[in-house]
Amino acid sequence: MHSRSHVRCSRRSLLRLGAAACAAAAFPLTAGAQSGTGKVIVPYAPGAATDTLGRLMADLLGTATGTRYIVDNRGGGATQIGTKAVATAAPDGLTLGFIDTAFVINPGLFGSALPYDTRQDFAPVSLMATAPLVLVVHPSVAAKTVAELVALAKAQPGKLVYGSAGAGSAPHLAGEQLRQAAGIDIIHAPYRGGATVLNDLLAGHIQFGFTTVPTMLQHIRAGSVRALAVTSATRAGQLPQVPTMKEAGLPAVDASPLFGLVAPAKTPQPVLEKLAAAAQAARSGTAQARLSELGFTPVGSSPEEFRARIEAEIAKWTAVIRAGNIKPGE
Repeated sequence: MHSRSHVRCSRRSLLRLGAAACAAAAFPLTAGAQSGTGKVIVPYAPGAATDTLGRLMADLLGTATGTRYIVDNRGGGATQIGTKAVATAAPDGLTLGFIDTAFVINPGLFGSALPYDTRQDFAPVSLMATAPLVLVVHPSVAAKTVAELVALAKAQPGKLVYGSAGAGSAPHLAGEQLRQAAGIDIIHAPYRGGATVLNDLLAGHIQFGFTTVPTMLQHIRAGSVRALAVTSATRAGQLPQVPTMKEAGLPAVDASPLFGLVAPAKTPQPVLEKLAAAAQAARSGTAQARLSELGFTPVGSSPEEFRARIEAEIAKWTAVIRAGNIKPGE
């Protein structure tokens, strides 16, 4: 049996995963990792977008490190249950967490009530991907641009309703960013789950909302809703005709969900670097193609870049939450 240090990457592996991850395959994470099984904790039930990406990440890690990673779904508590399990795990690289925007929203939403310290209890590994939200309106709404929607809201204060999957969710806070930036009086309707929001939007029971591009793409193409803008810095590849919020005159509306990998604090730096090298396969080969197909923007950042992004996102969302006096469950 060959030692891990002598593993050679095939051309197929290089094409599939990228050179960074292939290089990581040459080294085990820890002395016992080569024969052990790791897990990636996803703080949601199976089937959510974060779960889908978490499974893709687990596959990338397994291929690149030689350790089999399985997904451990621990939903509930506004992602706090699963996230706490990561914070309290052994810092050996075998228990990791796959997080999304809730990770950076929750500090501003829950404050000291969180059962962990977002900044101190985790070691960022890599930002895997981001995904723009798209602002859509029901066809009955007399607005074909963001400017027209803002004008309509100002002409009818307190009349336009937008929905989200719950207080503190990225779509809710995108609407709050819009409200604050445009100075309009709009109503937030929190739902229990994105499917109900979608159904009511398509039925015209609510006038508009923010949602992920993959969720709404077929409805936009069918004319069931009208897309006004996306929240990313550049236009979405699947909606090249739809402007960004910056192009629409409201750059402060920049609620693009993020998805990434974190480890428990005190995970050794060499282990973090090997995990990050594996995660960077997200921006090349089959993984990149799959992410793009699903409507995500592959990133594959370094741990330092991800830490800086986390800090910036926490500051941004905390400011939005405080300005809107938003409380959990509202």
